[in-house]
Amino acid sequence: MDQVTLRPGNLAEIAVSGRPAPGPLPPTGPALWEIVPEAWRTDVSELATEVLDARERERAAAFRFPEDREAYVVAHVGLRLLLGAYLNTPVGSVALERRPCPVCGGPHGRPAVPGDEVHFSLSHTRGQVLFAFALAPVGADVEQVPSASRVDPVVRTLHPEEQRELAALPAQARAEAFGRVWVRKEAFFKGLGTGLSRGLEQDYVGVLPRGAIQPPGWEIRDVAVGHGFQAAVAVQQVRTR
Repeated sequence: MDQVTLRPGNLAEIAVSGRPAPGPLPPTGPALWEIVPEAWRTDVSELATEVLDARERERAAAFRFPEDREAYVVAHVGLRLLLGAYLNTPVGSVALERRPCPVCGGPHGRPAVPGDEVHFSLSHTRGQVLFAFALAPVGADVEQVPSASRVDPVVRTLHPEEQRELAALPAQARAEAFGRVWVRKEAFFKGLGTGLSRGLEQDYVGVLPRGAIQPPGWEIRDVAVGHGFQAAVAVQQVRTR
């Protein structure tokens, strides 16, 4: 699994050359890109009007807090630049669409490019952005480590075995463990295209740091990101003859 921390210089390289810095996608596993939005303010402000479409600009303007708006804009500018590089397409020509939702069939499933030449997922939270690109369906999630007050009301919605694992941990370790299982599930659900409509109780992926319990046909991995954040990526395993 390749992982690159994007810095402002990388942005200029990708925008000018049209090539992603680490080269083509690996045949197995995802390529991961990490961005700290604060370092990208100047570069992104110059590109956002040119790169983002009208809907993205409207969504960006709707954020109440500047830090959240900054993370959104950085995430979507970076996504379009990287997709353009991977697809060998001018960034302004990158077309995005939504797959049908696997649960209800509505037009809000996994985001995609026509033809699925590249599969991708992006996740952003205040202060951190994570991308995953692969040759198979993929999902990524990054979140701030939750506070204990956010954990307690949600624990009972997890898989029963995960509830037991959390209850067995010391109180001071539960928030980090809950954050770990949350990003694992979010990444998996994003790869499936269901989002949280699938229900947190359905799949057992585990809360412990020794690694995720793998759902059939998928691989979930924890991802090391900046201090105070947790992340995971899930990629569908393609059968080879």
